[in-house]
Amino acid sequence: MPRQSLLRETRTAVIHFSVNRETPRITPASNIRNRRHIATCYNTGRAMHKDTLIVVEHVSRDYGNHRAVDDISFSVARGEVLGFLGPNGAGKTTTMHIICGVLAPTSGRVNIAGYDIAEQPESAKAHIGYLPEQPPLYPELSVDQYLRYCACLRRVPRSRRAAAVANARARCGLEQVGGRLIGNLSRGFQQRVGIAQAIIHSPSLVIMDEPTVGLDPHQIVEIRELITELGADHSVILSTHILPEAQTICDRVLIIHEGRLILDKAIDALHGDGVPAFTVALSRPPVPEELEGVAGVTAVQALDRNRFRISCAAARDTAEALAAAAARSDWGLYELVPEAGTLEQTFIRLTRGEEATRPAPGTAQ
Repeated sequence: MPRQSLLRETRTAVIHFSVNRETPRITPASNIRNRRHIATCYNTGRAMHKDTLIVVEHVSRDYGNHRAVDDISFSVARGEVLGFLGPNGAGKTTTMHIICGVLAPTSGRVNIAGYDIAEQPESAKAHIGYLPEQPPLYPELSVDQYLRYCACLRRVPRSRRAAAVANARARCGLEQVGGRLIGNLSRGFQQRVGIAQAIIHSPSLVIMDEPTVGLDPHQIVEIRELITELGADHSVILSTHILPEAQTICDRVLIIHEGRLILDKAIDALHGDGVPAFTVALSRPPVPEELEGVAGVTAVQALDRNRFRISCAAARDTAEALAAAAARSDWGLYELVPEAGTLEQTFIRLTRGEEATRPAPGTAQ
């Protein structure tokens, strides 16, 4: 017999008939790693959990005696745009490499679309598109040649490669440069080509490391709109040092510092962080020195004749003290608005000083 085993596919399993076995060995179809399975993942994208697409469980990574990633756990829902933030050297890129299957964790596990990245790497990676900080481009190829090559690497069925290339090119604004050499393109267009290769196979998860670096303001807006669009059909993990960008386009943010996760919070929830400042408006304002004398006030900035920005140690206590002082002195208080917390303020607060040495209250452990 020329072959050692015969395969017969069923709708739920592949049965292996070995010449050395009397009983067939049954393997679930979800474990089969072959070209046909990858093509099925591309065509349907259905082999995944309904709500949670990524689960990272207690992942750590050591380099000798240095622990780059320390017991990180989080999940990402389908259709969620997740901002993955942290100072340089915090462990962001290492974590993303582990999620992509480029690095193996020292401990812990990663599940992508229902597949363990270590045990079923081909099945898991079929659902991932990755844009590293330096896009993996071939400058001697044209845009179309490169995208066709990437579609082949991603095992897009031959009959669908032309459509996949055209779709990725259109979504990334590359319609007019398909025949040009990548090496002759501007930095911004090269970045677009990098994004196009990450989405060529319509992955369930797109991971982007600094996708707007080197782009002009118009291109940045276009790429942000693209990421928002991707979030409607895919899950997106976005690593960036541009914090206002993350606050604008992300649904949720993780902050990692010294290898540990110190914040896991929805963007909307940042407004409840209690930033110690507020704006007050008075019909009959006193001199700023009198406002500075109110208990808890640390600084007063006049915004106009009637409005002031009040910095303080504790916003709630100071606001109560200021309201009481305004009532006693007849200042005519008609506005007192706490400042909304910004991602930048939260990031600085958590990654500077003693607060960075322990998880913030209410964050993931």
